[in-house]
Amino acid sequence: MHPVLTPKQQKFLGYLESEITLTGKSPSLRQAAAKMGVSHAAISQLIKALEEKGIIKRDGYYSRTIHLLNRARETAGVMRWIEVPIIGNIAAGLPLYAQQEWAGSVVVDAAVYRGLNLFALKIKGESMINAAILDGDLVICEPRQYAENGEIIVALVNKEEATVKRFFRRKGHIELRPENQAYKSMTYAFNEVLVQGKVIGVNRGPEVMRRL
Repeated sequence: MHPVLTPKQQKFLGYLESEITLTGKSPSLRQAAAKMGVSHAAISQLIKALEEKGIIKRDGYYSRTIHLLNRARETAGVMRWIEVPIIGNIAAGLPLYAQQEWAGSVVVDAAVYRGLNLFALKIKGESMINAAILDGDLVICEPRQYAENGEIIVALVNKEEATVKRFFRRKGHIELRPENQAYKSMTYAFNEVLVQGKVIGVNRGPEVMRRL
């Protein structure tokens, strides 16, 4: 059952939902008090009442951060989205010059993608299609400077060309393997390849967003 809210509590909850949706963060006591036309003390009482009813939670008693909760008393979806920078394009074919400038951003679910300092890259080419990474996809990556055999990684080749491939450490060299029989594996000396990150998911818009 949903807890019963007073009209004031319902109005304040609606304000919180609107503000968090627009800005991605909870308002300060001063902002909320000015918007609602009440005192700081009244806002504090409303926050306490909603917290006791399991509608919201705070990180700590004095924390400004307020989390909206769903029916399962987990952080609601509107609070889970994070913005990930898109760092240029990257080849899933032959290596492409690595662009370091931002090329926009993509919003992903923080409950699915839990890493820190995530970045996204736009794929050009078809060498990873058997891993369901297609031309035009955005791959979500976590920064890494190492890789385990079989992982799909972002590799910087000869300090200037970046590519997405499956990584294998061999005796005497590194193999970067495509996931498309039309492309051949590429081999490099250890000092020619720098691991930049691990691919942890694919974003193809709202209809396809999956973690690898």
